[in-house]
Amino acid sequence: MSRLDARRPRIGISASFFHPDPERAVFKGKTLLYLDEAVSHWVASGGAVTYLIPTAPGTGPEVDDWVADLDGLVLPGGSDVCPRTYGEEPLRPEWAGDEIRDRYELDLLNRFHEAGKPVLGVCRGAQVINVAFGGTLYQDIPTQVAGALEHRDWHRYDRNEHEVQVVEGSALARLYPGVSTARTNSVHHQAVKDLGNGLTVEARAVADGIVEAVRLEDADDRYVFGVQWHPEWVGDREHLLSPRPILAEFLDRAREVASR
Repeated sequence: MSRLDARRPRIGISASFFHPDPERAVFKGKTLLYLDEAVSHWVASGGAVTYLIPTAPGTGPEVDDWVADLDGLVLPGGSDVCPRTYGEEPLRPEWAGDEIRDRYELDLLNRFHEAGKPVLGVCRGAQVINVAFGGTLYQDIPTQVAGALEHRDWHRYDRNEHEVQVVEGSALARLYPGVSTARTNSVHHQAVKDLGNGLTVEARAVADGIVEAVRLEDADDRYVFGVQWHPEWVGDREHLLSPRPILAEFLDRAREVASR
């Protein structure tokens, strides 16, 4: 067994939040953290052990303790990013997002990045990456991008699909040799507007140019990559872009961390 195979990479996955609700029948008034099991199963399918990362309790373990124990971070999909997180006010109350989750995930991203550990963002996670590096978002694609595709359909949900253009010469293009356009699922109404510092675009929606993948160009070769689609929901739909190369690249970087 080689050194890189000595142990499985340990991957932390950030949590989604149910904030205190006095009307909720179960765990009334309590903060709940949860995870879509598809994310954990997808990451584990590559040979990793996955962990849901809780918020720090204020006494005892701190965020850096989780960062020290883990080899990489996945930022999954979920609620909107709050516009105040990138210096805007919500254009509508329903687009106010989850500012508490924003702060929690930005802190995790920054600490994993500073530690030289890879970060992979999915949907909301790609948007969090953009905001972390100084970018902004479209709060609502249909009302802010003329002629935009329908990037989210509540009834079709993860069965909503469209074509993406892979940027020639990008790292994503190298993961998919010979693929210039591909079909992906699409479940989002926010998207990258102003690109964050140091980020490059690696895929766009064919029909309207919406950013679909971003990667950090880091002088220290630290891995930060995000896709707007949901690789964990592809399943047996072989006509969609395979989720395997993206996961393999991320976990290879996590294995390098684990070997150290």
